[in-house]
Amino acid sequence: MEKLFYSILGILIPFIGTSLGSSFVFFLKKEMNKKFQKILVGFAAGVMIAASVWSLILPAVEMSENYSLVWLPAALGFALGVLFLILVHKIALKCEEKKNGKKMNMLTFSVTLHNIPEGMAVGVCFAGFLSGNSGIMLIESIILALGIAIQNIPEGAIISMPMKMEGKSKGKAFLAGVFSGIVEPIAALVTILLLNLVVPLLPYLLSFAAGAMIYVVVEELVPEIHEGAKSKLGVIGVTIGFIIMMVLDIALG
Repeated sequence: MEKLFYSILGILIPFIGTSLGSSFVFFLKKEMNKKFQKILVGFAAGVMIAASVWSLILPAVEMSENYSLVWLPAALGFALGVLFLILVHKIALKCEEKKNGKKMNMLTFSVTLHNIPEGMAVGVCFAGFLSGNSGIMLIESIILALGIAIQNIPEGAIISMPMKMEGKSKGKAFLAGVFSGIVEPIAALVTILLLNLVVPLLPYLLSFAAGAMIYVVVEELVPEIHEGAKSKLGVIGVTIGFIIMMVLDIALG
């Protein structure tokens, strides 16, 4: 019961990150400081890269020792994770059309859509922790959730802040950002509730989550780091995030 309690709290962490970013509409007059944003995005990217290796892919390989092709679940799951995110983004682009003369808010839609596999990634980790025989520890799951939460802070802000600038009330802008992140704990909870189905597929699902997260890093976070000036701050953030996640995983795992 205690494990379940910690898991439920853990899957809420990314949602808290999105909500925190959305709350910037109440106390920021302009956009988030660019230097701080680059460090933050870089840190999240570093955490997610390290988590993909040590918290997801390596446990997937260890759980596949009885397979004739030990590498197959990790390789196949990773590829499917990347392909799934490519499909998600294609769906988002196809939905981009004019409605009643006004363009749909594709930014909000895209962020909400790609939050689903991120929530699943957190859910898979906590499902592994709850199973007790996957080698995944609570601290690893929480750190992964924190890494995604840090990445979600600027995402919440980039949804809410422009809406405020367009004349929406602070409350409505804040709620729009919050609702974009609510899908993450829902996706994570559904994954945990399907624990009995998830456990036999854990090697594939862990690497699937890794592939999905690496796609987010390469497609969204890395370009954001290198956009404009001060890209070295983003690289420093990546380095710090990667080292912290790696050290924690090795030391505590």
